[in-house]
This record gives sequence, structure tokens and C-alpha cells, in this order.
Amino acid sequence: MMFMRRSTQSELDAFYPVRPECHDSVPKSRFKLKTGKTLSARRWRASFSEEGQLDIAKVLRRIQRGGVHPSIRGAVWEFLLGCYSPNSTFDDRSLIRQRRREQYDELKAECQKMVPVIGSGKFLTTPIVTDDGQPIDDVPGPHGSQQGSSDPAFEKKVIQWKQVLPQIGLDVVRTDQPLMFYQTETNQAKLWNILSIYAWVDSDISYVQGMNDICSPMVILLENEADAYWCFERAMRRLRDNFKTTSTSIGVQARLSTLSTIIKVVDPKLHQHLEELDGGEYLFAFRMLMVLFRREFSFMDSLYLWELMFAMEYNPNTFLLYETSAAAETTANISEKLLRQYGKFERNNVRTGFKDYQSGLAVFLAASILENKHKQILKEAKGLDDVAEIMGDVTGNIDAKKACKEALIIQKKFLKRAQQQSS
Repeated sequence: MMFMRRSTQSELDAFYPVRPECHDSVPKSRFKLKTGKTLSARRWRASFSEEGQLDIAKVLRRIQRGGVHPSIRGAVWEFLLGCYSPNSTFDDRSLIRQRRREQYDELKAECQKMVPVIGSGKFLTTPIVTDDGQPIDDVPGPHGSQQGSSDPAFEKKVIQWKQVLPQIGLDVVRTDQPLMFYQTETNQAKLWNILSIYAWVDSDISYVQGMNDICSPMVILLENEADAYWCFERAMRRLRDNFKTTSTSIGVQARLSTLSTIIKVVDPKLHQHLEELDGGEYLFAFRMLMVLFRREFSFMDSLYLWELMFAMEYNPNTFLLYETSAAAETTANISEKLLRQYGKFERNNVRTGFKDYQSGLAVFLAASILENKHKQILKEAKGLDDVAEIMGDVTGNIDAKKACKEALIIQKKFLKRAQQQSS
């Protein structure tokens, strides 16, 4: 019988090397490979049938116990995010992958006609059009055309898209700066390409700061740019509402409102104290929910946290819903055997019939962090600045698995009380 060889911290860190001058400034990783718990490459390969169907229930159990080995993380995430169905065969996935890569190449070519820098291995950080859409001639490099359209709506879309491209570039420069991966312009350009093309395709959202933090891991984990794009696109389906902005609000505020409701139900005393501090809108948790705790963990640990969350929120119908826009499968009287194909968090929702889609695991995770700081907030917080400082102290000091377990406990407590109130 084969066992996962115990890896040293330096071997783990080698998957995502940090610039030497940044070693002292980044949080230390807590993630450890654990024999019998972490999903290893061998266990991953053994989870497929001869034709390629994946035993997703077995995989979810492993991930929820100990995460994923870095060597297979990209391939595993494609399933967790709904890029592929666990019921697909090797041949099915090969065809899907080829079709998606061709589709991405078509999208890239469309964008290149307007801005030839896309796909060139370089990226923009300075404006190429004025506020009224006129080309800026002193910016080096070609800027392409607006395809000569006489459609005012299309022309407006092109101008708005071109205006956001340098902001994406500025954020790319700041993204995961400590990592060696982004010391090359080629890798930075891959991130810029994906965010720029996504901004063109999803013009309602376009680009909002923070999307770079969501996309960056996909670029690092998946070597092929098209594969990384589609993984990011699937992640954005979960998080899109976070980035939906209006003149008066940003979408993540809906999740902050849900967080407020949860704390009011499970910890009324803490909620009342925050209300008295004029913190009832829970804006101190804005960053946590906006970028899924990327700033509260080391890069390695944020990946570990995300895969725990993706596994716990997993729904085996996700691929079908994304690919066909089919109606969600009814979960009434679903068998326990089939429920094993759901993650723990989603399983709780299915069993209770709870369908508030603003109540993802991230909201309960934020609630668990607040609960852990309950006594300190009640004792020390005399204003919102104190709350923000207390919450800021969690950076690098959170155990991802423990936090997820506590989030599940709060979820069950919340669902139970919500059911009692509705009955």
C-alpha cells in the first residue's frame, strides 16, 4: 500500500515560491499535507472509472478532510467550480476542453481587433482613449479600431471597455506581488488578458477591483490561458453579484446584510453591540466577502480555504445548470446516497430546503470569525475603528479547516432557528 510521502514546508512552498525579499512580510502558511486526509495525486487518479467518470463523493470527503495536493489542484478545481460534470468521460472532457479553447481564441481575436496589445505578451497601464472616447495618440503601440460600427450602443460599449483596460493593468501590477510567478511580464499579461476579455464579454459587470484577486489563482494553477479563463468565469458565476455596482451601492452589500441577519439570529448580544457602535451594516467585513478572504490568509492557505469552501458548497448539478441554463433539479425526497455527492454545506441547505443564494459559506465563515472575536469585541470595541482593528488582527492567524467547521455549526444553528421562526 502506497502512502503520501510527508512533504517539508519548503517543498510545499516551492509550488508557489515567494520573492526572497518578501519572505518576512507575508503570512506563514499553515497548510500541511496529511496522509489519509489530503487528496493526493494517486487518490485522485484512482477516483476515475475506466471511462473517466469521477467518484465525486469520495473526492469531496478527501478534500473536506485535508484539502488538495498542490500538484493536482488545477485539475480538481475545474470539477469543483463546475467546468466539468463528474459523470463526464475522458472523451467528453476532451471535446469540451477543445470547444472552450476555440471559443476563447475567438473572443481573444475579437478583442485584439480593437486593442492589439491583447495576446501580445504585454499589457496596458495608461489610458488609450479620452473620457469621450477619442484615441490618445501619444500612448505607444497600436490601439486597433472600434470596428467601424454605426451602432451607438456598440460604440459606447467599446469606449467603456477601452477605458477600463489601464485600470486592470494597474491592478495586475499589484496582484500577488510577493509571488515569483508574477515577476515575468508574460504571466502578468495572461492575467490582464483574461480580465480584459471577461470585461468585454460581461459588460454589465465589466471589471471591478478585487476580480484580479479572484482570477490570479486560476492563472497560476492552470497553465493554459483558455482553461484559466473558463475556471475564472465559473468562479465569477458564484461571485458575480459581489461586483455588481450601481451609483449608490456595490453588490457585496447584500451579503453583508445577510451576515447581519445571521449574527442577529445566532448572537443577538454581539449584534446589538455592533448596532450601538453604528456598525449594523457590517462594512468591516466588506473585504473578507468581496475577495473571499484572500487578504486574511497566505497565498497557500487561501487556496486551501477556497477548495474547502468549493467542496463544501459543491452541487453535482452545477455543470448542467451552467451549460444548459436548465432549471435546478428538485431536491425533494432526495436519497441519502445522492446527498453524498453534495458538499457538507450544500447538503444542509438541501435537507432544510434553504435557498437564500446570498448565504454562501463565505458569509457563515465571516460569522464564525466574528463569533471567535465575540468577547474581545464586547470588551474592547468602543467604536467601528476598534472593530476593524480587531478583525484585522486575524490576518495570518486563522486555521482554515477549523474556521470552516465552525461556519458549518453556525449554519446549522441559523437554519434551525430560521425554521423555528417560520413554523
